[in-house]
Amino acid sequence: MHVLDSSAFIHEYHTDEQTASVPLVREELEGESAYRFDALEGSGMHMHIPDEETVERVERAARETGDFAELSRTDIRLLAAAFELDARLVTDDYAMQNVAEKLEVSVEVIAREGIDEQRDWTFQCQGCGREFEDERERCPVCGSELSRKNPA
Repeated sequence: MHVLDSSAFIHEYHTDEQTASVPLVREELEGESAYRFDALEGSGMHMHIPDEETVERVERAARETGDFAELSRTDIRLLAAAFELDARLVTDDYAMQNVAEKLEVSVEVIAREGIDEQRDWTFQCQGCGREFEDERERCPVCGSELSRKNPA
């Protein structure tokens, strides 16, 4: 089974496999992409609403990798759906790919290159330069904003 992100509808993704998505994806689409979603749903695409426990597990994994702030509510539910259905996630979103790797969810990319490796991002204070492993809104030392930093 393939769980489809918005990019699958935008880029006219096709597969002979069974498909699924989450209702929130439809809200992100407009025009022809929305019509493609409706057509696929009408022809049997499974609408999956993941359990809150799985959503929380995905959120924990996203916090661990440092991708939580980059993911939308829809993204988190798509990851949870792919995890619960033991399905392949179809997306071009790098943050989603990174969290999927952490959760051992397989990914298929459409219009972009996929990620080369899973990363656990760090966060650096814009004021004092201190680095933190966990995501925070502000530096606990000087109060400045933090930015996501590539750990490599």
